[in-house]
Amino acid sequence: MGSIKRILVTGGAGFLGSHICERLVAQGHDVICLDNLFTSQKTNIVHLIGRPNFEFIRHDLTHPIWLEVDEIYNLACPAAPGHYQYNPIKTMKTSVLGAINVLGMAKRCRAKILQASTSEVYGDPTVHPQPESYRGNVNPIGPRACYDEGKRAAETLFFDYHRMNKVNIRVVRIFNTYGPRMHPFDGRVVSNFIRQAITGQDITMFGDGRQTRSFCYVDDLVEGIIRMMNGPDDFHGPVNIGNPGEFTIMQLAELVRELTGATGRILHKPPLPDDPSQRKPVIDLAREKLGWEPKIALRDGLKKTIEYFRSIKLDEFRAPTPNY
Repeated sequence: MGSIKRILVTGGAGFLGSHICERLVAQGHDVICLDNLFTSQKTNIVHLIGRPNFEFIRHDLTHPIWLEVDEIYNLACPAAPGHYQYNPIKTMKTSVLGAINVLGMAKRCRAKILQASTSEVYGDPTVHPQPESYRGNVNPIGPRACYDEGKRAAETLFFDYHRMNKVNIRVVRIFNTYGPRMHPFDGRVVSNFIRQAITGQDITMFGDGRQTRSFCYVDDLVEGIIRMMNGPDDFHGPVNIGNPGEFTIMQLAELVRELTGATGRILHKPPLPDDPSQRKPVIDLAREKLGWEPKIALRDGLKKTIEYFRSIKLDEFRAPTPNY
């Protein structure tokens, strides 16, 4: 490998952040993992604690912190609807103040900085599938707006810091991701379905199940994010990172039932407000600029995720909010 870098990963104990930390530590970099452990688990990074090139800091990114770093991966923010709606003002603060704090650090340190944005910037899309040029259909005063608009504002800040201060930025828009280390009570559809299936409960579905999502396995996603950070300096994004394979929520439920051998029923509940009806990325830009596309099929990724869920003790995990 090339030179060893000092790399900060905010939200580093979370589902995605812990996988990024693991990859960077394995590459020999000096990794600082920063997390307030609101929706994440220290168990996600316990295997890294004690490594000479890994450090954990418990800190809330809405407050400034001074560190000397070469690169920053900014992943700090609750990402599951139940969690980000639990304290919507705090969610917006994390996206906006968090971005301001890490961008200030990047400016001072002349560090390269990547923002983990989201497909939620597209809202409930009127264009399908979604290219990066689509500006979205977001309800700015709805129950999901704290996350959607918070992430949109963070993108604004990133590009303004680049234009005004020449900060070397990267922006990735992450589509639905799943895999080992998902919090079993994060309220996301994959973890909900698997947890309910392996514990013999009925599977809860909001709406008729015809809404679609595109599910990207975590290893594929992490590869795309790291390629973006290490990509050309004249490509700032935003770039969609996700799997263009599109499935209905009903198809997902049936596949989880098949792979787990579950016998519970599927219980339909009223649809959630502002829940997008379709979600599928156009990844032509990622293919062209990063040479990246996902390789792991949904069936294969779900098998690995189910294996992880069977390996953990659910009673050792605390639901971060009362929503679940």
